[in-house]
Amino acid sequence: MPKTAMLLQFPRKFPADEIEQHVADAATARALVAARRPDLLALLQQRRERISKVPQWHQHDADVERGENTLLIAFCRLAFRHGSWGTDFHAYHNEEHILEILGTRIDCLLDHIGVNGLQLRDWYLLSLFAAGHDLRQRETPQFVAGVGSNEQASIEETFRILQICGFDDATSLALYKSMALMIAGSTFDARPAPNDLEYNSAELAQSGGALAQRLDRKLDDHLPNWRSDEDLQHALPLALLAADLDTANVAAPFPVFAASAERLCREREMRSHRSLQDETSAAPVLAFLTDGQERYFFDLHRFHSDIGRATFEAAKQENAARLQAQTMALRARVAMHGMPKTGDDVIAIYREVVAGIA
Repeated sequence: MPKTAMLLQFPRKFPADEIEQHVADAATARALVAARRPDLLALLQQRRERISKVPQWHQHDADVERGENTLLIAFCRLAFRHGSWGTDFHAYHNEEHILEILGTRIDCLLDHIGVNGLQLRDWYLLSLFAAGHDLRQRETPQFVAGVGSNEQASIEETFRILQICGFDDATSLALYKSMALMIAGSTFDARPAPNDLEYNSAELAQSGGALAQRLDRKLDDHLPNWRSDEDLQHALPLALLAADLDTANVAAPFPVFAASAERLCREREMRSHRSLQDETSAAPVLAFLTDGQERYFFDLHRFHSDIGRATFEAAKQENAARLQAQTMALRARVAMHGMPKTGDDVIAIYREVVAGIA
């Protein structure tokens, strides 16, 4: 990978693992997706037809297929590593999260600003961000310049994917710089957990905002001349927009938003080593789906880019009253009938409440 693309220097490297070796090239990934998730190929075809209206399209025909290949490789690797194709299933950080961003959220962006609202390269970078930013979720905690180990490992793996797909010459350097900033900026509240706890990205998603909002200050501290680099000047607004796409579940139709909260809750409990069938999970699940949701939605979450705010803020505000109604109703059910015995019981009541509001 180009050394000049490693912007916020991390003291350790994250080598390829067995999943990378298992999905080592584009041909393998394309065959796997064709057999297991042909809907992704259909989505890419629809996106190709829509993006082809960008003026630069016909100058970059060869790059489009190579770009799609990077998405397919990243999708398969996450599906095997933390998704439904493997043995370490994460209820939130899996291949469906790729499709949320790559599909619905980028479609919303296209609807709002139009296909010419960004350059062709930028649409591609946002798509690769969707596929690559959560590739690693099990790295030992370490934080440098606000960037977490999971994000750094995902950056390095995404760089290797770019190389595999032929983006390895000097003209591709801007892609590497952009991906480094975008994935680094998706780090949430990168504070080390106590020594007796493992790093829980599902937990941290409700403990602070994305690093993207402070990336300019981090670059000032660690790369003082960055403002004279045109690639980085272009990449920083994209990093803000990528962070907005990552958290735009708050602007989804309310049942979709509520379902994403449940998935994040399930992953949090799994990473905290609590079974949803055990009594120990009832209180933390209830807290996550009430106090935690309200704190994140009203106090912590912000859209960082002008484009993201203009695209998603109004829909987020439409969910505000629904979220308050949901948490009030869930608390009222517990007050009336007593504390549920398990986390699963809390989730069952939560689903009933959400269905009533929806």
